[in-house]
Amino acid sequence: MALTPLLAAEVADEGLLKNLAEAWGEGGWPMYPIAIVFIVGIGIIVERLIVLFATASMNKDALMRGLKRELATGDVDRAIAYVAGQKPTPLTNLVKSALLNIPKGDEEVQAALDEASLRESPRLDAHTGYLAMLGNAAMLIGLFGTVHGLIGSFKAVAHAPAAERATILAGSIGEAMNCTQFGLVASIPLLVAFSLLNGRTQGLLNDLNEASVSVMNLIALYRPFFKKTDSVTSLEEREQ
Repeated sequence: MALTPLLAAEVADEGLLKNLAEAWGEGGWPMYPIAIVFIVGIGIIVERLIVLFATASMNKDALMRGLKRELATGDVDRAIAYVAGQKPTPLTNLVKSALLNIPKGDEEVQAALDEASLRESPRLDAHTGYLAMLGNAAMLIGLFGTVHGLIGSFKAVAHAPAAERATILAGSIGEAMNCTQFGLVASIPLLVAFSLLNGRTQGLLNDLNEASVSVMNLIALYRPFFKKTDSVTSLEEREQ
C-alpha cells in the first residue's frame, strides 16, 4: 500500500527524532553542556534581535531632516518637542541631550553629546560578544567529548578478543563522533548570528557618531537665529 505524502512525512519525522535520540544517548554526558550553551546562545540572539532591530532601530536620515527643519525656524523648544515625540532610542536620546544644553554654549553641547554617546553605546553592543565565546565553547566541548569517548573506546578494545576489535573500534568511534557533530550544530548558528548582529551593532554605532557630528554642525549653523524660548529662559534662570 502506497503511503500518502502526509503519512510519509510523519514516518520520516519519527525516524529523524529516533535517530537524534539515539545519537544523543551515544554522545554521553558532554551533550548536556553543549545543549546548555546552545540554549543560552539562542536567548542572547533573541534579545539582541529585539533590541537591534526594534527598540533601538531609528531612521537617522529622517530624524536629521526633521531636526534641521525645526532648528531652521529658530525655535529650540519645537526642536526638542520634535525629538521627544520620536520613539525613544539611543539616537534620539543623544540628540535630545544636545538640544537641552544649547543655552550653555557649544562646549557644553559637545560634552553632552560625548556623555550621551558613552551612555548609549553599551546598550547597543551588550551581550553580542558572548555569542562568539559560546559558539567556540560548544565546538570545543564537542571535541572534548569525542576525545573522551575515543579514549574509552581504545581502552575497551584493548580487552576485547582480536577478532572483534575492528568492529568494536569502528562502532565506538562512530558513537564518539556524535559529540563533535552536535558541537558543530550548536556552534555554527551562534557564530553566524554573532557576525550578523555585530554588523548591525556597528551600523547603529556609526549612526550615533554621524548624528553627533551632524547635530553639532546644525546647532552651530542656526545658533544666530535661535529665539529665547520658555525652556531656554528657565534654564538660564536656574543657572543664575
